[in-house]
Amino acid sequence: MSKWPIGVFASIDAGLGVHLEVARELGVPTIQVHAPHAGTRNPAAAAAFLKKCSDAGITITAVFGGFEGESYADIATTAKTVGLVPEVTRAARVQEMKEISDFTKLLGCNTVALHIGFVPEDSASASYKDLITVTRDLLDHIKANGQNLHLETGQESADHLLHFISDVQRDNLFINFDPANMILYGTGEPIAALKKVGHLVRSIHCKDAKWAPVEVRGTGWGQEVPLGDGDVGMENYLRTLLAIGYTGPLTIEREIPQDPVRQKADIGQAVKILTTLREKILGT
Repeated sequence: MSKWPIGVFASIDAGLGVHLEVARELGVPTIQVHAPHAGTRNPAAAAAFLKKCSDAGITITAVFGGFEGESYADIATTAKTVGLVPEVTRAARVQEMKEISDFTKLLGCNTVALHIGFVPEDSASASYKDLITVTRDLLDHIKANGQNLHLETGQESADHLLHFISDVQRDNLFINFDPANMILYGTGEPIAALKKVGHLVRSIHCKDAKWAPVEVRGTGWGQEVPLGDGDVGMENYLRTLLAIGYTGPLTIEREIPQDPVRQKADIGQAVKILTTLREKILGT
């Protein structure tokens, strides 16, 4: 596969990603997929989805875990409901991620990913220590399946994410870098963050956003916007990816499922923008 193939975030039957047909119609060669519901995480469903991808000439590059009860309604709700951090659902979700890893193996993919949630600031706290323990347990299961785990950026600063990964002490834990999330959550300037964590970046999202007003940054959402219309700076982003040695897919994520027509149009425009920038930067 050539350097920086275009990708799109898609779904099988769950999550926010676009349907596979959209990726096929846009001629996108790679996808990250949101893991399906538990009832369809089986060999027959995997084989059927793989055939669709093969027929469309599409490669699956990562499978994202997501859970019932997660809500991104606002930052406070996200902190309470998303990922492995909420203690009341932690054990069940770790088990579900193991099952998602097993399904990912059926898809022939070596990368599992997720939003782990808002990692506690206090590394001496019981919750933080338990999160380290269960993350290690999950990573050992994932490694037995021949896989890596990618944590998506956004909910932590670059420094806090690096601190957590260092504490976990596993060699199959990496980063899925989403520059827009740094802006949406108000956790750091994305290009500076990318340079800081670049040695661990193994997958990325191409998504754009505008900062929230300064007075609510960190407590109120920024605004997701079509690629090229926000504050990330896509050419600078791609040039920084080149500088850190990233050669993997440029996976477009555009989360407006309530407006599928506009979603498809925005993704189509993103494909054009990224294709033009790739040619400008790489000369291919």
